[in-house]
Amino acid sequence: MRIWVARPEPGATRTGQRLRALGHVPLVAPVLAIRPTGTVLPDGAFAGLLLTSTNAVAALTAADRARFATLPVFAVGARTAALARRAGLGAVREAGGDAAALSALVRATLPAGSALLHVAGAEGKSEPAASLRAAGYAVTAAIAYAAVAEATLPPAVAAALAAHPAALDAVLHYSRRSAETAQLLARRADRSGAFGALKHYCLSSDVAAALAAAGLDAHFVAARPDEESLLAGLVAGT
Repeated sequence: MRIWVARPEPGATRTGQRLRALGHVPLVAPVLAIRPTGTVLPDGAFAGLLLTSTNAVAALTAADRARFATLPVFAVGARTAALARRAGLGAVREAGGDAAALSALVRATLPAGSALLHVAGAEGKSEPAASLRAAGYAVTAAIAYAAVAEATLPPAVAAALAAHPAALDAVLHYSRRSAETAQLLARRADRSGAFGALKHYCLSSDVAAALAAAGLDAHFVAARPDEESLLAGLVAGT
């Protein structure tokens, strides 16, 4: 299949490589760009560091990495955990790719009342902080990065959607924000019909909900919110 990868870099290129290995033709054209906010992480003693994205690790400065080198680190998934280890962070624990599991891992490891620092994104979700605070943990969120939307539909995508028949078969959606932005940019470019006709592969039900709000149906929703589960839909030929 000819598949549009709309997720931000650096993940977009990596996903494109995986699609080629599976025999597909990727069009890597992100609609969001991840930018560090420049936020200085707060002072104080913390019992653990929460990392819910690889972007959080990338946003850490050399001084941050040195400061937290021996602190227990709770990473949402395998890729975030691996990047944290390569950044020199120690005692990294992996939750398996899901914010609820990350919250459970923290509760099983540290006592209630522990102070936690969450290196978060500007569009972050309520979990795992909400359930941890409800369980008595003191969670401080530092907004270290933000996803900035592109102003227009990537030219290669606009051209592909304008072709007759369309030169794309499917699109991979990795986040609610990415799906909303892709739909909005397609509408602004007068490509809504072609965009809606694509097979929409979604990382989670939350991502699929963004399409549903625009009147679009998800072709496939991953059983778990990770890339392996998402690409499994392509492997299965669904």
